[in-house]
Amino acid sequence: MTENVERPGGAGSASTTTADEMVAQVETGARNPTGWQARLFLAIAFTWALYQLFIATALPYTLAEFTGLDKFFLGMLQHARRIHLAFALVLAAMAYPLFRSSPRRTIPVYDWVLALLGIAVCFYAIVNYDDIANRAGSFNNVDITVGSVGLTVLAIAVYRSLGLPLLIVACVFVGYVFFGAGEWVPETIRWKGASIGKSLWHYWIQDEGVFGKPLDVSATMIFLFVLFGAILEKAGAGNYFIQLAFSLLGHLRGGPAKAAVVASALSGIYSGSSIANVVTTGTFTIPLMKKTGLSPEKAGAVEVASSTNGQLTPPVMGAAAFLMAEFTGVPYTDLLKHALVPALISYIALVYIVHLEALKLGLKGLEKPPATFTVAVRLLRTLTGILLTIALFAAVYFILDWIAAAVPGITLTSVIIVCAVAYVILLAIAARHPDLEVDDPDAELKVLSRAGDVAITGLYYVLPIVILIWAILPTPEKLSPALAASWACFAMIGIALTQHPLKALFRGRAGAVPSGFSQGIMECFEGMIAGARAMISIAVATAAAGVIVGSLSLSGAHNVILEFVEVISAGNLMLLLVLVAVMSLVLGMGLPTTANYIVVSALMAPVIVTLGAKSGLIIPLVAAHLFVFYFGILADDTPPVGLAAFAAAAISGGDPIKTGVQGFMYDIRTALLPFLFIFNTDLLLIDVSFGGAVLVFITAVLAMMLFAAATQGYFFAKSYIWESALLLLVAFTLFRPGFWLDQISPEFDKRPGSEIHKVAEKLPPGTDLRVVVSGPSSRNPDKTNRTNFIIPIGKAGTGSDRLTAVGLEVTVEGDAAKLEEPNPFSLFGTSEAIKTYKKKLTGLSKQFDFLGDKPVVVSSVLVPNERLPKEIFFIPGLLLLGLVILLQRGRQTQPAF
Repeated sequence: MTENVERPGGAGSASTTTADEMVAQVETGARNPTGWQARLFLAIAFTWALYQLFIATALPYTLAEFTGLDKFFLGMLQHARRIHLAFALVLAAMAYPLFRSSPRRTIPVYDWVLALLGIAVCFYAIVNYDDIANRAGSFNNVDITVGSVGLTVLAIAVYRSLGLPLLIVACVFVGYVFFGAGEWVPETIRWKGASIGKSLWHYWIQDEGVFGKPLDVSATMIFLFVLFGAILEKAGAGNYFIQLAFSLLGHLRGGPAKAAVVASALSGIYSGSSIANVVTTGTFTIPLMKKTGLSPEKAGAVEVASSTNGQLTPPVMGAAAFLMAEFTGVPYTDLLKHALVPALISYIALVYIVHLEALKLGLKGLEKPPATFTVAVRLLRTLTGILLTIALFAAVYFILDWIAAAVPGITLTSVIIVCAVAYVILLAIAARHPDLEVDDPDAELKVLSRAGDVAITGLYYVLPIVILIWAILPTPEKLSPALAASWACFAMIGIALTQHPLKALFRGRAGAVPSGFSQGIMECFEGMIAGARAMISIAVATAAAGVIVGSLSLSGAHNVILEFVEVISAGNLMLLLVLVAVMSLVLGMGLPTTANYIVVSALMAPVIVTLGAKSGLIIPLVAAHLFVFYFGILADDTPPVGLAAFAAAAISGGDPIKTGVQGFMYDIRTALLPFLFIFNTDLLLIDVSFGGAVLVFITAVLAMMLFAAATQGYFFAKSYIWESALLLLVAFTLFRPGFWLDQISPEFDKRPGSEIHKVAEKLPPGTDLRVVVSGPSSRNPDKTNRTNFIIPIGKAGTGSDRLTAVGLEVTVEGDAAKLEEPNPFSLFGTSEAIKTYKKKLTGLSKQFDFLGDKPVVVSSVLVPNERLPKEIFFIPGLLLLGLVILLQRGRQTQPAF
């Protein structure tokens, strides 16, 4: 049961809602029409899901060749963005009430009008594609009218599905494009302006604004991953993961809270919504946490902290992961690698925080099943089960990998056969055990199920996840994320359709096969509908974000924002990072994570990289984007608007503000991580070996646990203030040992810029040359710009030849090293170079005025010094930790674990 809770009102919201209704308002739409309108709505949502699956396969090409209808079938691919948005606008009009007084069971006439207008404005460019292409940017009155109506319909869809904040942000940028050239606009932010016709053409007719990259990622990748998670959930995987987590951890101190963390982490593998995660797992976990002794606020806060962190869990990571891969130019598989360690240590630290809370409150776990074996035998059986499970899925993964290399021509057929065999075997084993029932969280506490008995009932749910991971990781025939997700979706559809009838056959109940098949069809259908409904707000958000990104590309507002932020932060990188964090949190209170990420990353990620370079710190672009992403997620539990906290409070009966505050306190560890990986990119496994990655993971886990102990004021016993301070010092040392090394021995030897050719010639191939460039700013020639950047050094040769190979010409005249304007098509010639994340490059032509009276020069060359390994400082840090442990052990009153 859920209780009513007050929450801030919004478009189509009521003043009091249940947690489920809140999810509907925020995620899927609060309107559920009846009668023929309901059937039409379901048909459109189901058709959208089918369309997205269809274009993710090779079927359009096959049918085009077989039928000769090239224009029709290939057009479904070519115009996927517009068709995608048309579906979203229609369903937004049907699912999200426009006003608080709007009906919830019927669709009013004005929403039908908006739905039809949405179709018309999206299909205008499809129907008139040849004419528009021939005009090549020459717009007419019809284009202007369609663009105006299109932006209006989109604005209404944004308001009704996402609320007012995103609409206001988008309108500010549109207003800047339309009116930013006015004389009343301050000169520092004024631009040359664009006509209404040109602006509307940019926003709506061509693929730059609304139909730009964000919507493209939504149409080609995000939908499939959301659909995969929805079908997986409807097929029973959500309940399986929750019960598995409880059977494994429920008997420990504060076991239900620890299980809630693990269950949310498992749900995060396929779910991209923190609010839906709260309701899905929290409906079961929060009441049990309360029964074991946690207050309503703390029970809700644990669920909030674990559910918001679910969006950090690869491979889905909400919708933002796919956008991040597109914006940064980082391959999706590399992005998953970068995100893995921070996500793992964040969850491990949260489990430890829950453990410390249990120690402080003296909480116990749930009752374990009666022991039938000795402790040693139980431990051996548990380890054997874990190892066998890992071995099973590793075998499936490597068999698929081997087949892909050995017989690439029949890879798809081989994969289907191998996975089908594995599925049937696992399902036959599961059929020997009763199906898991959805437990009633309000029932009396009972004895936990055995972990092995629970695990065996649903191992086949993991197969589609194995297929997904295999398909997107580097293989002889590596697939795109979209195609990998489509394979996983089809695998999950196959499981949903067949699991119940096959179980009936294995159990010898042939008469139950038809009903089992009907149940499977219903679960599959419900999953398709749930996936489509969850995508409405995401598609609308990415379209609105396209308006913002399009405004920046049209007006060139990046430079204005850079100068403004640089003045506000006084050139201090740490202050800038704090400002960006606050900006993300504030915007995240009113924007969904995806929209918040797009807005803040478009504005601030390049600024972080550029200002970092000016401060002497080379920041990978992916680190800046992950920084923004993390704080956007934290906004879901940040008072006074944190929607995840309101959803948890609706279930727990606690105060939503107190729940949000407590949840944010638990999430301080997550807020710390972005600052750490900005200054220590080893945490993102950038240019780190396997052995180095293991060391980074171990030390980061230990450091984060110490940080958690310090902030909770409890370690082996209640900590004194000075003990907490020492724990923070040790945590900092483990996280960033390079800080202490820099105080003793500088990282670089600073050489005059005139030595650039000499230094470049001596460097081994494949290394980097770090230099400092200074000169007149491209935006303000009277201002001197100064920045660090890295030059990749290629094959052996003279220093001059090696620089020329990357498009740089440096003329040494006495003590001065004059830098010529780079070739516009070279690595350093355009702002597109910023996408080369590994080398952390920026377009020099965009930063410096090479045509002015003052030359642009290489002011210094930075040569790495030979130093002790930074890990040497782990030794004093661990000795200090030993001292704290020794002092606290004398006051310890209960076992630490």
